[in-house]
Amino acid sequence: MFRAFEKPLIMGILNVTPDSFSDGGKYSTVKAAVTQAEKMLADGADIIDIGGESTRPGSEPVPALEQIRRVVPVIEAIKGLSSSLLVSIDTTLAEVAEAAIGAGADLINDVSGGTGDAKMLTLAARLDVPIVLMHNQGTPKTMQDNPYYDDVVGEVVAVLRERVEAALAAGIKKERIIIDPGIGFGKRRQDNIDLLAHLDAFAGLGFPVLLGTSRKRFMGSLCHVEEPAELVTATAVTTALGVMAGVKLFRVHDVKENRQAADVAWAIRQSRKSAD
Repeated sequence: MFRAFEKPLIMGILNVTPDSFSDGGKYSTVKAAVTQAEKMLADGADIIDIGGESTRPGSEPVPALEQIRRVVPVIEAIKGLSSSLLVSIDTTLAEVAEAAIGAGADLINDVSGGTGDAKMLTLAARLDVPIVLMHNQGTPKTMQDNPYYDDVVGEVVAVLRERVEAALAAGIKKERIIIDPGIGFGKRRQDNIDLLAHLDAFAGLGFPVLLGTSRKRFMGSLCHVEEPAELVTATAVTTALGVMAGVKLFRVHDVKENRQAADVAWAIRQSRKSAD
């Protein structure tokens, strides 16, 4: 599904939550969610990532039944918008993932890397669906309480290798595994910068890489901006850098701008590759 050297994919973020850090409450009705999904598709989204639980720093967990109540009607409503549309379920709970896949979702995006629910990896193997394994130090509630690394790139690579091995041991096929360095999840500002400077280390692991920097606070501190919605340009810069480093998928709020950044960077990367 996500073979290397194909055009990068844009994953549009659709949070059907009241409290997500950038767009909480905007798309909490099915009608509003469908309208936003239609816009993202028109702007060039390949995947729409639907989440029923905020994972912003300090957020509290949301019970499985409440997540299911939020996400399943939206998944059912948007699956008919395009035959080529892929839908991702953003959850750490196997019960939510199973309900979402049953409603039409195509892949699982797990910010805990399969550690939040012991049943998640076996579920993904049984359903034979792709799963994103993200690095996260701690939980959303605690992850920004003084995170620390001696060597953030080496340590994140090592943890992702461990999560990949756990996924394979659970029966998930290699071609169904996607990895994510977890920008902003249990990371200091310099940690995020260091990870972005070494994205090729993750692309070199042999699995498609997902990058999620969209509107994140560390970029605001660099740009002297407090409002997340003002970080569209900053996000697009990281998308272009990611394409050049071999990243395959980009999870973003602002699809049009990041689609353009990815397409231009991809053309440049392909030209450089053909000249080598």
